[in-house]
Amino acid sequence: MAILTISRAVASMGDEIATATAQKLGYRFVNRKDIENRIVELGFPEEKLRKYDEKKPGFFASLTKDRDEYLDYLQTAVLEFASENNCILIGRGSFIILNDVPNHLSFRFIASDTVRLERLKNEFGWNTKQAQKRIQESDANRLGFHKSFFNYNSADPSLFHLVVNTGLFDIESASDMIAQSVRTLMTAEKEEAGKRRVDELLIAQRVINMLVLDYHLNINFMRAVTIGRKIVLHGVADSNAIVEKALSIAASELPEYKVESAISIVQDFKAYPQ
Repeated sequence: MAILTISRAVASMGDEIATATAQKLGYRFVNRKDIENRIVELGFPEEKLRKYDEKKPGFFASLTKDRDEYLDYLQTAVLEFASENNCILIGRGSFIILNDVPNHLSFRFIASDTVRLERLKNEFGWNTKQAQKRIQESDANRLGFHKSFFNYNSADPSLFHLVVNTGLFDIESASDMIAQSVRTLMTAEKEEAGKRRVDELLIAQRVINMLVLDYHLNINFMRAVTIGRKIVLHGVADSNAIVEKALSIAASELPEYKVESAISIVQDFKAYPQ
């Protein structure tokens, strides 16, 4: 019926509420490990995950092709899970990736620092200084991740359908609120439109993966837009020959689609240090 995404501050009970909501709706809860495992299955090295996964990449890590590959695999994983419908995805910018999907609802969970401090101290036996350090590191990492990969401020409430303060609402009441929102707002028309949109996004992402990751074409900042049976390629390349090769491969692999280029040609363009 719907695709739900959860963004949460540390110690705001996001996982617990997502689990309870999934049980009430009969949905699949796609947790952190599910997404990580799929990224690795798709081809991203497991040992490199820690550089990028829900944190701002360090200076040198942000200047390598690994960063772009991680994002391509992440978006693929999120879209694959979303294509199954009736699921809840948590973190990893999933609310941004699925932003314009008609049957998608996004939720953010927050709580005051005082509440979060007490939760962390009770859960881990930490003192106030240790708990405060964890909050500061987690908040900075999540803000940095969304800014670096998507250029969004994940603390902006206008990005979400509903923001819930879990210092006021417990797991039961918050999950009831979300489940009721789904039952009230979702329709068969939205579900059908959402399925079509996810399919379009997934096809576009797979075109990117094919050209950049499988055929290793040197097209930087590549994205693809699917409009009905037309695919438009965007990005930056340093020669017309690469663009023509991309069009030829895409047309051969996807004969049912008309493939066009909006790729910019910039001679001697270098996206990464040599």
